[in-house]
Amino acid sequence: MTDIEKTNEEIQQEPLAENASAVEETPTASTEETAVAEPVATEVENLEAEAATAEEAPAEPEPIAESAPVADEAVTNEEPAEPTEAEPVAETEEPVAEAEPAAEDTPAEDDAKKFPNYETTEEIIARLKEIAEGGDDISRLEVEALKSNFYRIHKQQNEETYKAYIDGGGAPEAYMPAPNTDEAVFKEYMNAIREKRAAQHEAEVQTLEENYQKKLAIIEKIKEILATPDEVNKSYNDFKALQQQWNEIKSVPADKATDLWKTYQLHVEQFYDTLKLNNEFRAYDFKKNLELKTALCERAEKLTGEEDVVSASRKLQQLHQEFREIGPVERDLRESIWNRFKAASTIINKRHQEYFEARKAQELENLEKKSAICEQVEGFDLDTLKTFADWNAISDKIIALQAEWKTIGFAPQKMNVKIFERFRAACDNFFARKSEFFKTVRDSLNSNLKLKEELVAQAEALKDSTAWKETTDAIIALQKKWKEIGTVPKKFSDDVWNRFNAACDAFFEAKKAANSSQRSEQTENLQKKQAIIEQLAAIDPATEEGDYRPKLRKAQDEWNEIGHVPYKMKEEIYKAFRAQMDRLYGALSERASRNRISRFRDEVRSGDGNKIRERLLRQYDILKNEIKTYENNLGFLSLSSKSKSGNALVEELNRKVDKLRADLEEIRQKIAALDEKKD
Repeated sequence: MTDIEKTNEEIQQEPLAENASAVEETPTASTEETAVAEPVATEVENLEAEAATAEEAPAEPEPIAESAPVADEAVTNEEPAEPTEAEPVAETEEPVAEAEPAAEDTPAEDDAKKFPNYETTEEIIARLKEIAEGGDDISRLEVEALKSNFYRIHKQQNEETYKAYIDGGGAPEAYMPAPNTDEAVFKEYMNAIREKRAAQHEAEVQTLEENYQKKLAIIEKIKEILATPDEVNKSYNDFKALQQQWNEIKSVPADKATDLWKTYQLHVEQFYDTLKLNNEFRAYDFKKNLELKTALCERAEKLTGEEDVVSASRKLQQLHQEFREIGPVERDLRESIWNRFKAASTIINKRHQEYFEARKAQELENLEKKSAICEQVEGFDLDTLKTFADWNAISDKIIALQAEWKTIGFAPQKMNVKIFERFRAACDNFFARKSEFFKTVRDSLNSNLKLKEELVAQAEALKDSTAWKETTDAIIALQKKWKEIGTVPKKFSDDVWNRFNAACDAFFEAKKAANSSQRSEQTENLQKKQAIIEQLAAIDPATEEGDYRPKLRKAQDEWNEIGHVPYKMKEEIYKAFRAQMDRLYGALSERASRNRISRFRDEVRSGDGNKIRERLLRQYDILKNEIKTYENNLGFLSLSSKSKSGNALVEELNRKVDKLRADLEEIRQKIAALDEKKD
């Protein structure tokens, strides 16, 4: 069974058992984000001297690199009330997390293209070994690309092997693909990679928990700073160092990210509410932040026209992260700059959502098409397939369905592997049953080959025989047996038939050559017998003087001495001869009968007529009964006999009946002669 017959989609047979990864704490373009505080961007100068003027403008909170709550969290996107001056993050009508599958779950085609396209399975296994034994993080995209490449190459090799086999004169039904010797090593490294990924995931979970504890500790330190409000200005550098530490720590467990973010944000805002900065420093900070955020808006607006919506969405996430990390702008400009950035984000997120909704609908449609194909393959009644033609007809249909399968895209991720396994199981079942049938047939073919080889040996032993009749019957019997025996393996079929046919032809050619000389002799015999018939036809009983029986006996002897005539003329020439003999002997019989009746009339004139009449009546009854018996026998023979020998017997009986009737008529005339004497 070939891979061509079995699989037509290069998807992985053993998907890696992926564990749920933690949510990276990077901002997403989600609709339901909490307000994010914004920082100042420069160091504090002369904090104590400017503390008096800080009351005029509320202090700005510093941004952090922590992610906003995940899409499943119900959070508000409303801006916090004064005095906290916070900058909201990206806001859309639908959370991105609902629209875009995680990169680890559904690899994008563009991402898969960045990996090398290996040309041999040895290169793929070598790369898998590097991944399994190396210390780098494992890319699922690369592993899946390697899987796809491995089975693509194996399929291509099988197709080439099959083509070479067919081109070399091999029979398709006898083809058996070679086992995939590399697959065991391939699966071994895949299992090692799976175990390694599991270990990496455990380490990631541990790292996330450690990061969580570190960030809790930072919050506690901020609380300690806030515990002495009079010393807040002096602790500004310490606070900035804590912020830097927070940003460097990165990801925490996804289920704790939202609450941790809110707690941290609350204390950051409290710190900035307490902090007093001079207006000149704030104005410089606001101006610089406005320039940075305007540049981000321009970049986001440019992304709205990008054709690759997935790439645009990913770039937008990075822009949101940068937007959040930039400090606040002038209060009067905050809403407008945010609305500009949000408007571009909304367009990108909407396109992104529509893209994945369309892809999801297409995947569901693909699942329906593939399910229908599975039902077709599963619906074939294999128990009714009894011949090569039956199996090959269904095989062609399944190969066509496999080709159709290849034209259908992916099904939903949760069902993609399952529906393929279902399809492959149905195909495997068919081709396994087909292979079993073909094996049984091959055994039968080999048995038939032995029987036909025996007939060949017998035919070759008879081909030189000159016993034409007996050998002809024997060879015809061999030919009948040959037809009763089934087919033989294709590679031996022509050879064994040619040998058998050659032996039969050799005998019949020899017989034909022998019969050609016989035909000329038979033609001469036919002419001789026609001459005898002409001689008999020339005899006229009415004018022939004396007894011509010696002529008839001589003609009969000459006839018997002449050999065979052509077979198709045998019956016709014999009937013509028999008719002449019957005509002449009949005439003699009638003449003899008239003579006997004449003599009888003379005898009865002087004899006892009554006694003679009684004797004649007895003879008359005996002849009538004998004629009746013959007629009954002729009736049975006419119904049951179809052969030429049977027809000859019927003709002989008819002649006897005719003779008895003539004798009966002679007795009747004798009785009439006696009755005339009485009168």
